[in-house]
Amino acid sequence: MEQEIHIKIEAFDCSRLEEYIRKFVREFKDKLKHSGTRLSGPIALPRKNFKFNVNRSPHVDKKSREQLERRTSKRLIVLYNPTPTIVQMLGNSSFLSPLPGVEVDSKIKKVIKFRNKE
Repeated sequence: MEQEIHIKIEAFDCSRLEEYIRKFVREFKDKLKHSGTRLSGPIALPRKNFKFNVNRSPHVDKKSREQLERRTSKRLIVLYNPTPTIVQMLGNSSFLSPLPGVEVDSKIKKVIKFRNKE
């Protein structure tokens, strides 16, 4: 049975997201060299666009509206076969401390591979 750690990173500002990913991968690759853990990513996930309309004036001109949009960019980093020290390091909140406006979520998944009988 293999383990995978999925680290999902989200931000409204794409430049902050890329800056955080560069910092994270640079720091993490140094620690992964000796452990045998593979790092895959960053994988670009679909961007979420949320559009909404707001009245320009509170009292008159119902037809006069302003259209606003909020975009959320996402990336995924996958760690294959992490060692217990790496899992403990990811559990430490100071290691994954994001920049303002960047949200980080990590999940541990167990992968079971089945063999085909032929």
